[in-house]
Amino acid sequence: MVLNFYKKMKPLRILNIRLFNSVIFFVFIFTFNCLSIEMKKKPYHHLPDGTFRNPEGSPERNTNFKWSFKVFNKEKKKLDMTVPKEHVVKKEIVLSDLEKFKEDDYISWIGHATFIIKLGNTTIITDPVFSKNAGPLIFGPKRFTEPALKLSEIPKIDLFLLTHNHYDHQDMMTIRRFPFKDAKVMLPLKLGKYFTRNGYRDVNEMDWYDEISINEKLKITFLPAVHWSKRSLTDTNKTLWGNFLIEYDGKKILFACDTGVGNIYKDLGKKYGPIDISFINIGAYNFYPISPYKDKSAYHTNPEEALSIGKDLKSKKIIGTHWGTFVLSLEPIMEPPLRFKKNAEKYGFKKEDAIIFKIGEFSKLKDIIN
Repeated sequence: MVLNFYKKMKPLRILNIRLFNSVIFFVFIFTFNCLSIEMKKKPYHHLPDGTFRNPEGSPERNTNFKWSFKVFNKEKKKLDMTVPKEHVVKKEIVLSDLEKFKEDDYISWIGHATFIIKLGNTTIITDPVFSKNAGPLIFGPKRFTEPALKLSEIPKIDLFLLTHNHYDHQDMMTIRRFPFKDAKVMLPLKLGKYFTRNGYRDVNEMDWYDEISINEKLKITFLPAVHWSKRSLTDTNKTLWGNFLIEYDGKKILFACDTGVGNIYKDLGKKYGPIDISFINIGAYNFYPISPYKDKSAYHTNPEEALSIGKDLKSKKIIGTHWGTFVLSLEPIMEPPLRFKKNAEKYGFKKEDAIIFKIGEFSKLKDIIN
């Protein structure tokens, strides 16, 4: 009787097994198709493992480049570290100008990639670094010029722009001690946690081509750059990087992340140009003899390459950034602005349109654009 029961149940068991296998197969195919569709939806710069890459067609980093602190420090000692007096505005003048220009739209250089840009009722700060060194804790390159203002002296900031996570741009001491944590923070994907855990309330992570309107006259768009991200041994390219396009009252200002050259800038020039003012890095490009190539870095433009990018963007004026503050590479510390000015006309700019600020200098926006 029992044997007859199992004989009767056998076809049912086989049917259940087949049904189960069919369901598993269907779930697998459905999941695979969903993942495939999802991957197709993701932009080129999003990789399957959650990391990011540069725009399509960007130059690749030289595989022969192997960093050596020993060689770098040896070569660094050969640099002339004399800072010309005219490179830095006296502190009393900086404080006086801060008061003098408070009703105007202006640009002021604090040092390296840190600028204060006032546009109407909105005051912007870019990549603020007020620490004595660009690195974790007490490590990393030390400043050879002080910030034009102390963190406690800066004006009320409404908008905090961060381009990427390298230590000479994302300074955790500054982020922790920043006096205006009610400012709107705009930054690349996956960097928001550094701000939310430190008490910032309005933190906006952005992907390339995301736009945020600040008010009727001011809009910010996050755009691609040719760079990379890293803060530790295990987080290479796990956070995004990029440029900010600031559109204000009919004017366009592009603040570049550290960037190398790339075809993307011709594309951006066609889509967003002409640009009234482009801030572009002109320092940290020479790693020879660590690198086999002199004056060449995949991810930092030299002065001539910065001018080339400005031309691709259809820029009317270019402000040189990312120099005169830290020794990050092995070119002479005062070489970038000299080459920048000297070669401006070769790229279709007047010398006066390749703009070099002094640390602490203020300039009215209308005087730069006109």
